[in-house]
Amino acid sequence: MYAIIKTGGKQYRVQKGDVINVEKIVPKRKNQKKVTFDEVLFVNEDGNMLVGAPLVEGYKVEGKILEQGKSEKVIIYKYKAKKDYRRKQGHRQPYTQVEITGLVKKEEKAAE
Repeated sequence: MYAIIKTGGKQYRVQKGDVINVEKIVPKRKNQKKVTFDEVLFVNEDGNMLVGAPLVEGYKVEGKILEQGKSEKVIIYKYKAKKDYRRKQGHRQPYTQVEITGLVKKEEKAAE
């Protein structure tokens, strides 16, 4: 069973046990380790495929935050020939490493 989720402007194919690096997630509480992805675009459950329009209702993906970090440095270098113009800048993109703990169905509210 796997799902396609959307977070940080990107889409990820995930299943239980996967470890992915996503755009930095700021937890609501300081020591919060659990994260929930509600934007599920696609679910494949034992050959039964559910495609969202745009989201699949009733499913969410849960994960555990392993670490917050920064990726490798990318060097941005600009120059103009014969004009003595040079600019060098570095950038390290922050990320959150998440381990997927499961794909769960949301509990449906009982009709009153």
